Amino acid sequence: MHKPGNADETDVRSRTRDEVRKRFADGAQYIAGRLTRGTSGRTHTVVDPSTGAEVYTYETAGAEDVDRAVAAARAAFPGWSGATPGERSDALHRFASVLADRAEEFARLESLQCGKPLKLTREFDVPGTIDNTAFFAGAARHLQGQSAGEYSGDHTSYVRREPIGVVGSIAPWNYPLQMAAWKILPAVAAGNTIVLKPAELTPLTSLLFAEAATEAGIPDGVVNIVNGTGKEAGEHLVGHPDVAMTSFTGSTAVGRRVAEIATAGVKRLHLELGGKAPFVVFDDADLEAAVQGAVAGALINTGQDCTAATRAYVQRPLYEEFVLRTAALMESVRLGDPFAPGTDLGPLISHAQRDRVAAFVDRARASARVVTGGEVPGGDLADGAYYRPTLVADADQDSEIVQSEIFGPVLVVLPFDDDDEGIRLANDTPYGLAASAWSRDVYRANRATREIKAGCVWVNDHIPIISEMPHGGLKASGFGKDMSLHSFEEYTQIKHVMFDNTAVAEKDWHRTIFGDR
Repeated sequence: MHKPGNADETDVRSRTRDEVRKRFADGAQYIAGRLTRGTSGRTHTVVDPSTGAEVYTYETAGAEDVDRAVAAARAAFPGWSGATPGERSDALHRFASVLADRAEEFARLESLQCGKPLKLTREFDVPGTIDNTAFFAGAARHLQGQSAGEYSGDHTSYVRREPIGVVGSIAPWNYPLQMAAWKILPAVAAGNTIVLKPAELTPLTSLLFAEAATEAGIPDGVVNIVNGTGKEAGEHLVGHPDVAMTSFTGSTAVGRRVAEIATAGVKRLHLELGGKAPFVVFDDADLEAAVQGAVAGALINTGQDCTAATRAYVQRPLYEEFVLRTAALMESVRLGDPFAPGTDLGPLISHAQRDRVAAFVDRARASARVVTGGEVPGGDLADGAYYRPTLVADADQDSEIVQSEIFGPVLVVLPFDDDDEGIRLANDTPYGLAASAWSRDVYRANRATREIKAGCVWVNDHIPIISEMPHGGLKASGFGKDMSLHSFEEYTQIKHVMFDNTAVAEKDWHRTIFGDR
């Protein structure tokens, strides 16, 4: 455990907080290239989850602010969609360069508002965002349709891919910077303009991201940020008549509400929702590698990750040893100040989320074994939203802790006997976002990748993502893809263009319809 309050760490935190208040003194809405204050008449306070201290209070967005942001995006659309792919690509390459120059600023700000260890934001969140920006800078030059051909008599046909219009996106609080990038980059690379609503808890790096876009020369109104509640700002954005597409990442329950509003307006819809990722360990697996992978996969971002390893199914010959080793490794994980270099795990996003996670574990005690963790630490960490890494064993497959998304540092381990049972249990939830299979047998692993119903199945690893490959789920985990060219194409619409290569008077269909005249 690392005690908060070291002089150097306190100084970095204090300076970062002062920078936030100065930088966003004009408000937390970024519309048409400038910061403004929200007009809802209400405020929200960003809290440092590692200490409970206030960081920044802002006026939240109301319907009027959403209307202004959508109007700005709509006004910017003709110019931005009319730019050449090369011009959009050049702007995004400049954007990636600006992000790289300001990487440390982004890393500190993300750690402050989320409680993420600074080493995680420096080594994962920010570099991943820069890489994603560079990827979509290249993708902007590959907005391709289908080559021309004669498919019907004397007609020449081809397919155009065109931008959709104004995109209204809603991002979650677990990866604010990366989710802003995943929403904004493919949309603008394809020629759309966007209004993004981040989570109320974590508005800061999304604002900084939009500022960096302006600094890179992306025109005013292409990227707009509104910070308000989901009920007020979010629902108004999704239902706005000038918003042509909605992209949402968050819980399945809220995703259903977003879908209800969006489909009423017949909008294009992209949903990346909850997950309950299975981690299937067959009896020929490298046990030590699987234990390391389980702890890393379960505790990444304090377990606040929809692809996190949450259900480990271990074939019975390895089960007890897996439980013992995993518990021991979890107990070595260092909780502490996110700004301390020795910290492995920070707090949850809020005290409310910590209490929610604790309640899941407490309810499970009646029918399952809490092997390690399962408690709120006291002492120097008592003021933060910390919860110890927790391993739960022997739960029932149908129990709440196995079936429901917890979104915290909790891993549940269950045994299975044969391969059929392991795959069946892995598929036995409403979700289908991610999974992993652990085996030295390529045929066994290949069967698992084929039969496990998830948008991504890792083999002998859990959690890595890359810009070139798609991320998205099946079943109650939603539909649509983030990252990759698959994501890029989701932000386009297809148009069939057909040329008649002969005079209309010579056409048989003309005589068929109108007869000889």
